[in-house]
Amino acid sequence: MRATGVTARGIVMPIFKEGDDLINIVADNICSAAQNEGFELGDQDIIAVTESVLARTQGNYITCEAIAKDLREKFGGEEMGIVFPILSRNRFAILLRAMAMSTKKLIIQFSYPSDEVGNAFIDMDLLDEKGVDPYRDSFDEEGFRKVFGYETKHVFTGVDYIEYYKSLGDNISIIFSNDPTYILNYTKNVLACDIHTRKRTKRLLKKAGAEKVYGMDDVATKSIDGSGYNEDYGILGSNKATEDLVKLFPRDGDKFAYALQAEMKKRTGKNMEVMVYGDGCFKDPVGKIWELADPVVSPGFTAGLKGTPNELKIKYFADNELAGLSEEALEKAMKEMIKSKADDLVGNMASEGTTPRQRTDLLGSLCDLVSGSGDRGTPVVLVQGYFTNYASE
Repeated sequence: MRATGVTARGIVMPIFKEGDDLINIVADNICSAAQNEGFELGDQDIIAVTESVLARTQGNYITCEAIAKDLREKFGGEEMGIVFPILSRNRFAILLRAMAMSTKKLIIQFSYPSDEVGNAFIDMDLLDEKGVDPYRDSFDEEGFRKVFGYETKHVFTGVDYIEYYKSLGDNISIIFSNDPTYILNYTKNVLACDIHTRKRTKRLLKKAGAEKVYGMDDVATKSIDGSGYNEDYGILGSNKATEDLVKLFPRDGDKFAYALQAEMKKRTGKNMEVMVYGDGCFKDPVGKIWELADPVVSPGFTAGLKGTPNELKIKYFADNELAGLSEEALEKAMKEMIKSKADDLVGNMASEGTTPRQRTDLLGSLCDLVSGSGDRGTPVVLVQGYFTNYASE
């Protein structure tokens, strides 16, 4: 009898460098881990590789000066506004330094009370206390401070991002509004820095009369003097590498996933799935931070991971139409219902309460939690049993 369901193992890897043969190193270490720790590899096992090591081995880096050069060519170098940046020393501060380098005058428009992914300047209750409507009220920095004061440090990092971001260039000024078109009172040249709402922001800016509008996904989409690039996401999904160097989101994620799948098939004879993953997609209940600062959870994956789970809610049936059955009869009836379930349960109350998310988003969140973001040394995760259910033998 099968006694376990989904298991996820972080696979210890060497520290990757530019030019490393990522496919063979990952395959070597997974096969070695299975042999040394006594577990078997099987069909439909999932190998998940963090986007960071893929980008690192690709050498997908760009300097601040190269980013600034691209921005100067796009905006002219005189003045530029940016709307809705996230609050992050790792994700955005180094990009802001490049933006400040690219222009004589830079206006930052923050959303409030928090950024797009939940990093907060102020508590939501303070808006009610001050009688502020975040959908209507806009401020310059002086007006914002007059209403909310200087208690704007981040709950976890202790950083006052208003002061910190201003320190990254002597040409920076700050405004606050949740209306992306508010910045047009200051400049007609705007870079949309939001991640998941960027298409709407750019559309609204253009409609309202902006003269030059780009998003971070439009910057560094091709090599600049030999730099790295990302034709799909630009500088979205990037991270600080050094004080002057940015690691971009990886390129060719699907190509890598299929190549690793083929290598594992050659070595093991098993039909495994592969994905590249970045940030998970979940919300912290204390800090209210939504984790997903990458443009997507998975920038590349094999075909078997497409789609959403198609699951019945066991406890729904156990409490309703199968209620009153003996333990053995209940188990048998439930297994039969699972085996005979429809191929698509969308809209069917039998699936009520199951998670309606893409498999790659669910798996990426699982793998992000397993691998962590610090010193665990496991940037590859092996997930087994994901496609099994209560009726699987």
